[in-house]
Amino acid sequence: MSCLTQYGPRLGTIPQKRSRNPPRRNGPSSGNDMTGSDNASRRYPRLRGLPLSIVAALLLATVVRPGVAAERPVSFVNDVMPVLTKAGCNMGVCHAKAGNGQNGFQLSLLGFEPREDFEHLVKEGRGRRLAASTPERSLLLLKASGQMPHGGGVRLAATSEGYAHLRNWIQQGAPYEPPGDPQLVSFEVQPKRGTIPRRGELQIKALAHYSDGSVRDVTSSALYETNDRAIADVTEGGLLKVLDITGNVAVMVRYQGNVAVCSASVPLGAPVENLPPAKNFVDELVFSNLKVLGIPPSAVCDDATFLRRVTLDIGGRLPTSEEAAAFLASTEADKRDKLIDTLLRSPDYADFFAGKWASLLKNRRDDDSDMVSNFAFHAWVRDSLLANKPYDQFVRELLAATGQVIGNPPVAWYKRVTEPKQQLEDVAQLFLGVRMQCAQCHHHPFERWSQDDYYSLAAFFTQVGRKPSAKRGEDLIFHKRGIAVAPNMKTGIKLKPAALGDKIPDIAADEDPRLKLADWMGSKDNQFFAKALVNRYWKHFFQRGLVEPEDDIRDTNPPTNPELLNALEKHFISSGFDLKDLVRTITRSNAYQLSATPNAHNVVDRQNYSRYYPRRLQAEVLLDAIDNITGTQTDFANLPKGTKAVALPDNSYNRGSPFLRVFGRPEGESVCECERVQSSSLAQSLHLINAAEIKGKLASPTGRAELLLKDNRPIEAKIRDLYLVAFSREPRPAELKSALEYLAEARVDADGKPVEATKSGQENLQDLIWALINTKEFLFNH
Repeated sequence: MSCLTQYGPRLGTIPQKRSRNPPRRNGPSSGNDMTGSDNASRRYPRLRGLPLSIVAALLLATVVRPGVAAERPVSFVNDVMPVLTKAGCNMGVCHAKAGNGQNGFQLSLLGFEPREDFEHLVKEGRGRRLAASTPERSLLLLKASGQMPHGGGVRLAATSEGYAHLRNWIQQGAPYEPPGDPQLVSFEVQPKRGTIPRRGELQIKALAHYSDGSVRDVTSSALYETNDRAIADVTEGGLLKVLDITGNVAVMVRYQGNVAVCSASVPLGAPVENLPPAKNFVDELVFSNLKVLGIPPSAVCDDATFLRRVTLDIGGRLPTSEEAAAFLASTEADKRDKLIDTLLRSPDYADFFAGKWASLLKNRRDDDSDMVSNFAFHAWVRDSLLANKPYDQFVRELLAATGQVIGNPPVAWYKRVTEPKQQLEDVAQLFLGVRMQCAQCHHHPFERWSQDDYYSLAAFFTQVGRKPSAKRGEDLIFHKRGIAVAPNMKTGIKLKPAALGDKIPDIAADEDPRLKLADWMGSKDNQFFAKALVNRYWKHFFQRGLVEPEDDIRDTNPPTNPELLNALEKHFISSGFDLKDLVRTITRSNAYQLSATPNAHNVVDRQNYSRYYPRRLQAEVLLDAIDNITGTQTDFANLPKGTKAVALPDNSYNRGSPFLRVFGRPEGESVCECERVQSSSLAQSLHLINAAEIKGKLASPTGRAELLLKDNRPIEAKIRDLYLVAFSREPRPAELKSALEYLAEARVDADGKPVEATKSGQENLQDLIWALINTKEFLFNH
């Protein structure tokens, strides 16, 4: 069978674009005119629309040269696309750039749309990118090999295997797929998991399985990317090179739109002995991982550290001096467990976590008309947490909310998130841990989600209706009767609701699709819902999620401890989606109660929880802590006197508080936890050192410094109170000695004259409180 017979009909199966060539004049053609291809087109009608150079190549290819063996047919899908992807031609910064690609040449991102790429490469530009008669003169090869100016530089050496594939493909007439071309059915890497010593290496092997049963080694054609370059790096050929840091690392391997992951452990190899006792499955799985890695954990923290840590993490506040004294004096064996239960029953827990959820659910105030809805929504979130409403019920009430805010506060969410696209993206990221934004325009580069998956998820929200109510700025939310569909913006196909690869039974016109979505999310078989929540809460208590970022859970971003994540997920589901039970389980573990002080072996560990990772107090918590130690309070507009910063209902109070802005309280514009600023900055340091707000709190006539000055107790007792408030512990001997010496110092004014004793004592107490505020021990939870 000739090449023309083979490839002509196959090329004809590709949808033809209208020819951009100018019409030919009627009449006889000259001898050097290529109109002879018209006869070929009539003989092989499926060749119509192909560039003349390709048609000529196919005609020449029919001539069989004696003694010359036929070359292996080259497939655009199986051979050419991997070369273009490996060379980086279809990256977002190159020819897959949104809009029109690069310099008029458009490719799909990472080759997810090969048919479109074939059209762009072979048929656009009057076929000028390919020269079938002399393949080496093709623009595709000249530019890629650097023989012609190319903005992307040299992408393929003329001596490379990839260059040879492209040249042979052009020489064979640039077919899309030869007859009998097998389809890629699966992709794997070997090994899937391994253990590598520090400074060691591991060669990853990539294998492609095809529909004809063949298996190809595509190691050299695959793309490799490590998730933690501090632990290991990977070469273009798949050689994983480990550095000095121990832990777990994963390499994402991509080939022809498929991805696989190779996970590796890099052990330290130190002896792990004298582990703290395992109090629950959390300890068993954390300590088991540390044994495998050879990372000895730090010791369990002391009572004072635990008291301060867990009160900040659950209640969002510092323990009072009375609470600290009582807890330190208690000899009960289970006093830590009892403290956790007390905090979970307190309104402080509801206030603190309501602020967290209200921000993630975008409870922000854009104008004064939002006040009623914002207050009502925040109150609903707080009351749900205080009553320990099951998490699946909480989400169901939010998603399926109808009516008006006054009668049904979760309706307020639809005020902020108004469009189906917004709604699906927020729901997927916040409640499922899946970032779908990329799939709106193209196949997700790191996941299996396509545009059809994106718009099928959007279809759940297409029947949300709204109409103005009697109150300005508040809409009535209702379900519009009708069949829910969402058109794929690229193909125009109307898609019915489907949930991330799971089929949903047909939804009748009278049924609200959001209820079906809530049913699917709350199902015990759902692989996203519970996992996303437990990972988010794990990060809250450990500073780092088992999957990081916490809302980007995917196969190509594996957890550092998969067994632990699965166990937490199952426990949460079996508890009936009990949030308080989850918090209790985490905080009762000795893994949570480890000291933040590193030992000789775990100082660089940042992913295996061999110690507690300190973090700066959140903006609201820190402001309340400063109010607590200074004996003052911050007033907020339209709120009762004494309202704490952690209980603020929305973002509007950031405008009137430079402190909250400087220390990064979120504005409620994103469902990402990253909107909250937890890093330190020079502006924060200057604010604590010299801001008028801080000076005013220290010098308040009703503040702690003034009250301690009038207190007749010994000065040692006053210092003890300050340390209990600030650090939940007694001052150490050296600290007590330094404080006594400083408070006894006489002060002089600018002229060198002695300051009156009462004023001197007052200023010394203010300075001592100021110094405690500016310590890392105060500013950080540790």
